[in-house]
Amino acid sequence: MSRSIVAIIVLVTVVTTLSLTVFKPKQPKITAHLIGLEHVNITFFPTLAINATLDMVVTIGNRNYGSFKFGNSTAYVDFHGETVAEVLIGAGLVPARGKLNVTTSAVVMGDKLVENEFFIGDVESGCLNFTSTATLHGKASVLKIFKMHAIAISSCDISIWIATQNVESKCTSKLKL
Repeated sequence: MSRSIVAIIVLVTVVTTLSLTVFKPKQPKITAHLIGLEHVNITFFPTLAINATLDMVVTIGNRNYGSFKFGNSTAYVDFHGETVAEVLIGAGLVPARGKLNVTTSAVVMGDKLVENEFFIGDVESGCLNFTSTATLHGKASVLKIFKMHAIAISSCDISIWIATQNVESKCTSKLKL
């Protein structure tokens, strides 16, 4: 065999091995941290209504060897299947093997929350359970050479303990190329 054929076989083997191991896309790690509760308005007459703004920091951890640039997006917070809040997520760039903190706030539509048939039961149990979903459309860049369309999808289960005002969240993320 000639040297050029051997070199091509070695190069193909190395590229294939790297693409299946080191450069294999890994799922992002997304966590939400509640900073504070602001602008809480509660009215009892003529109907019970609660409106609040939750300030938070969303941390997007990129475990890949390529950066991820995404555009503006909206996350939705559901309470037993009904959307009760929207969270605006501004465009950003998550560096390769790095993290990005996005400061944002969720405006809770309290009327939808208190009208939900599960609200009273959850309040009595001492814990409000929410689910948030976000889809970030953008471009992944590997070694600043290869750029491809990518979608990061995140789903979080959020529990707010009323008595202690503690918040627990567990998120799962998926990256589609």
